Amino acid sequence: MPSPPSRVAFAVFGIDIMWYGILVTLAIAAGVFVVCFRAWKHDYTADTVINFMLFCVPAGLIGARLYYVLFNLGDFAGDPLRIFNTREGGLAIHGALLLGILMAMILFKAWKISPLDGLDLAAPGFALAQSIGRWGNYFNQEAHGGPTDLPWAIVVDGIKVHPTFLYESLWCFLLFLLLLRVDNRRRFEGQTFLLYCVLYSFERFFVEGLRTDSLMLFGVFRQAQVLSAVVFVVCGALYLYLRRREKYRGRLFY
Repeated sequence: MPSPPSRVAFAVFGIDIMWYGILVTLAIAAGVFVVCFRAWKHDYTADTVINFMLFCVPAGLIGARLYYVLFNLGDFAGDPLRIFNTREGGLAIHGALLLGILMAMILFKAWKISPLDGLDLAAPGFALAQSIGRWGNYFNQEAHGGPTDLPWAIVVDGIKVHPTFLYESLWCFLLFLLLLRVDNRRRFEGQTFLLYCVLYSFERFFVEGLRTDSLMLFGVFRQAQVLSAVVFVVCGALYLYLRRREKYRGRLFY
């Protein structure tokens, strides 16, 4: 794979339009489209989905930036206004998911919608958006791994490195296809979303170990690996519990 091209896609009235912003916007649009297109399978309307997205997408973007900033406070101490400059990157997917889902939970309660059912509908959209959005890291020459001689390595600053953005992009696209199939044959509420959590966390734990720009906990642990391990265990256990409960639903004895 060749060296990443310019970060700038084009300019409008002297203002550079970055590939990162284009791809993040495209990722969000694709995710929203998939959820709207499939809303009827969960007995929702596209209007309901749009109403959710008007709140959840901004919350997710804010969460993505805050999460990144919190783990890199030293980089912003001298110039706090840089917090608002996302043109060069600095969005963390875990922050986007945490605050976006938190906003969704508030809306689920206010609008009397089953949380697990709503999250099942959204899960394939999450995976597709991540698959597309990761290519913004390619153009920004970030979120890559350490040196490697593998034939698909990319060149950053003259060094061949693991294209970890590509690993995650491919995994998330395959996950998107799998989640569509699972959701079409869903046996219990939460199945699609919990499977997304388990499989994405599995991939992220290992790919994070290759990265050279991980956000750190206490300067020792890679926070994405810690969070992925916790989510994998918790969501995996909940998945097994709900599957077992559905299997024995209506029986007098287990």
